[in-house]
Amino acid sequence: MLAKDIKPGSVVNHNGAPHIIENVSVQTPSARGGATLYKFRSRNLVTRQKADITLKGTESLEDADFQRREVTFMYADGDTIHFLDSGDYNQYSIARVDVAHEMQYVTEDLQGIAALIYNNECVGIQVPPSVELKITQCDPAVKGNSATSRNKPATLETGLTVQVPEYLKEGEVIKVDTRSGDYLSRA
Repeated sequence: MLAKDIKPGSVVNHNGAPHIIENVSVQTPSARGGATLYKFRSRNLVTRQKADITLKGTESLEDADFQRREVTFMYADGDTIHFLDSGDYNQYSIARVDVAHEMQYVTEDLQGIAALIYNNECVGIQVPPSVELKITQCDPAVKGNSATSRNKPATLETGLTVQVPEYLKEGEVIKVDTRSGDYLSRA
């Protein structure tokens, strides 16, 4: 896969291990003849270590040999999270610390969760780009503060705290970007 075609969420083979691309930045040269550099922030799916990869636009990385399986969240016990494969009903278990970031967006009825399977073992999960979550706690709006757009912290049903516009109140459902953790809109 050419460097210019690699996007966040892609899984590539780097130094003999599968890495998921978390962030991409492009550095365009200012001089003639300079090569465009693609800088990738990746995470090793087996060891969980972060790695920085820099490539020229014509260089490439191999696709990693792994599977993405659609799963549903079953339950969590202690330090382990359990998922059920929607296709063949296999159960996958993964340590809570390995998926702590993704679990901030997972609810019991969330659709579109994908398990990353490498050597018949679940090494991570991917959540949809945006999810709908209910506001469980936030301060009420102050009358007269609507002249300017201000934000306030709101705690969502999964425990995640995001900045939301001041006019939103408890009980409303909002869309949240899972890549950045930012408020997108009302659901």
